[in-house]
Amino acid sequence: MNRVLAVLLLVSPMLAATASEQSTCTSTNKGAYLTGTVTSAPKFASGSYIDGVETSHTHVNLKADQDGKTYDVAMDNVYAVDYVKNSSSVPASLGAIKVGSRLELCGEKYTSGTTGIHWVHSNCGATPTSTAPNGWVKQISSSGSIGANLERSQNYCYLWN
Repeated sequence: MNRVLAVLLLVSPMLAATASEQSTCTSTNKGAYLTGTVTSAPKFASGSYIDGVETSHTHVNLKADQDGKTYDVAMDNVYAVDYVKNSSSVPASLGAIKVGSRLELCGEKYTSGTTGIHWVHSNCGATPTSTAPNGWVKQISSSGSIGANLERSQNYCYLWN
């Protein structure tokens, strides 16, 4: 009985934090919330150019805890905290995501072509909507703590203003 109580006391703060993050994502930030395990290594995908800046992406697959589906996670490289303008490689912060890593995502789900989630980045201070949420990509450590948003840079917000 004491062991069960001890485990519950250790797990309760993590569950509360996750519930709070989910509420922030779905209510305040107007996004879809997913957590899960990464099943593929980060892969660079070139994109189009806006004002001379390539809007490339990094993709990983994530098996979601919520429904067991595998989602293509499309992360916009220009929002990565260490994006290098017009680089043809995955930003180091996104490259640190490994197969088996746990992620927490807030963004917009899509089903065109494949099942996925995108818009997992800052919305540059605009009022969030369900099609333009204020999203994020956060790593979940083995202890259950949630890291900072890897897609929080606002250096290139001017491209969409």
